Amino acid sequence: MKLVRHLANLGYGSRKQVAWMFREGRVTDADGEVLYADDAVAHDDVRIDGEPLDPPPGMLAMLHKPVGCTCSNKDGGRLVHDLLPPRFRLRKPVLSTVGRLDRDTSGLLLLTDDGSLLHRIISPKAKLPKVYEAVLAEDLRGDEAALFASGTLLLESETVPLLPADLQVLESRRIRLTLHEGRYHQVRRMFAAVGNHVLALHRSRVGGLALDGLPEGQWRLLEPADRERLFSVADSVR
Repeated sequence: MKLVRHLANLGYGSRKQVAWMFREGRVTDADGEVLYADDAVAHDDVRIDGEPLDPPPGMLAMLHKPVGCTCSNKDGGRLVHDLLPPRFRLRKPVLSTVGRLDRDTSGLLLLTDDGSLLHRIISPKAKLPKVYEAVLAEDLRGDEAALFASGTLLLESETVPLLPADLQVLESRRIRLTLHEGRYHQVRRMFAAVGNHVLALHRSRVGGLALDGLPEGQWRLLEPADRERLFSVADSVR
């Protein structure tokens, strides 16, 4: 692939705009030598205005999503993509969220431009555990943990019972819930089914990955070791 097309696919601009960057001498190698649009140079050796390129295709990132951001362009308000470099919206392949967290839920959100990786993560076969912490409107009645673990709970308007889920009581109205599937508004609907209401919801872990101190609203690239850790929990129970 020509360098001009590669940079355009990374979101640095249209091919015409990227071509002007070459003419202005803004694209160089790691040693500062000016590059040309048809040069064949490794991704890691290219600099724009002296800065390394954004991640190549196949990237996986973690974002600490704050309350108030949405994962869909169809929803109004602030988007999770607003927390990322603006160029990321123009990448080809498209950078997509791996599943969704609703506007009122905070926590760990994954993003990738690798379609096969995305489907591997969200596939029911993966059974990656997802850990949520919630604040409830009412005290627990006492039988929720057994019901959630039974694999018999049927949500309203659904015909397939939920997979067993693990409920840990932290305080009378604070819980930690581990799921092995990802149905629409699942945590909120589970507590609605037992007559309670979720006031605040936060996802702290997906698979073997946790936020590990990543500040709210910040993101970071995931390295190969992170990817291995992501699937390590599911692999260990097979």
